[in-house]
Amino acid sequence: MSEFIVSGPHLVPVYKGKVARIVRSEEGEEFFRIHPSLKSRSGCYIFAMRSGGGVTPVYVGKATKSFGQECFTSHKLGKCNQILADYARGSLVLFLFESPQGKKAPTYQIELLENFLIQSALSVNDELLNIKKTKQEKWSIRGMIRSSAARRSKSAKAASSMLGL
Repeated sequence: MSEFIVSGPHLVPVYKGKVARIVRSEEGEEFFRIHPSLKSRSGCYIFAMRSGGGVTPVYVGKATKSFGQECFTSHKLGKCNQILADYARGSLVLFLFESPQGKKAPTYQIELLENFLIQSALSVNDELLNIKKTKQEKWSIRGMIRSSAARRSKSAKAASSMLGL
């Protein structure tokens, strides 16, 4: 079993132009200058917007080789810039779900983690920018999983606690 360690939210540097904010490859390089120990690690990551005291997941990705090779590719920069274009206010942040230092999780476990994170992110943001693996299940458990219940029943709370949800 692979155990992943979560770190973040890490502020993503942005270029502040006269009328807009964007993320370029230079900002990606700056991110890893600020966090050099994260560059060679592997796992999954979530770009999110922090605004008004909350954090909204917007894109989930995986890095089977390393975060340094995956997080700020041109495709991901496009996602970052779409996020910044969609949010007038807020800060772009990055959460990393990494293999412990010196260990490399098997690719299939990173893919399983990515699936789980996409489904979890979709449950709180149905406008997630991911295209693949976004088919949501057609079932829910009221007050526990994929549920819109405003109040959780005592039974739902107890079952959630029992299952570690």
